[in-house]
Amino acid sequence: MYTYEELKNFVDHCPRCQLARTRNRAVMGKGNLNSPILFIAEAPGNSEDRDGIPFTGPSGTVFDDLLGSIGLNRQDIYLTNIVKCHPPNNRDPLPQEQEACIAYLKYETLLIRPKIIVCLGRIAAQRIIRPDYRITREHGTFLYRKNTWLTAVYHPSAILRDPAKLEETKADFRKIREKWETL
Repeated sequence: MYTYEELKNFVDHCPRCQLARTRNRAVMGKGNLNSPILFIAEAPGNSEDRDGIPFTGPSGTVFDDLLGSIGLNRQDIYLTNIVKCHPPNNRDPLPQEQEACIAYLKYETLLIRPKIIVCLGRIAAQRIIRPDYRITREHGTFLYRKNTWLTAVYHPSAILRDPAKLEETKADFRKIREKWETL
């Protein structure tokens, strides 16, 4: 089993797909390695590619506000992406790019051993929960698999595009907090 530092070194120097050629920085997950909650999004954006940290920029502000609404902050959780490099033009990561990075996500999950996994957005939910997952219909519902509770919420960038999703997402975050408190 690799340590976090060893895994980060692999990610920082990864050549597994074409995204390695266009990235500024690979973006390893960050947060509390002992957290019961693991948040997974699909890929780093422009700000993350520049900073090397997940969820900086406007989406990060929305994410931090959502965490704060349930009395949590980034030191309480672990946050990562399926793909560790920024896809050009903020496009969705391709299936082969996801496949190239999935081993890193599996190792992160083994290191964290979360009780709850929260998928941020459709792409993450379809990769982690089920390929036909419908975020608009199923967000905020929980599924129990392999000793872990799984759920999905709208991605913070979706809230930036459609602020009407904010209240639904806050309600989903309250459900996450309630689930955490029952563990």
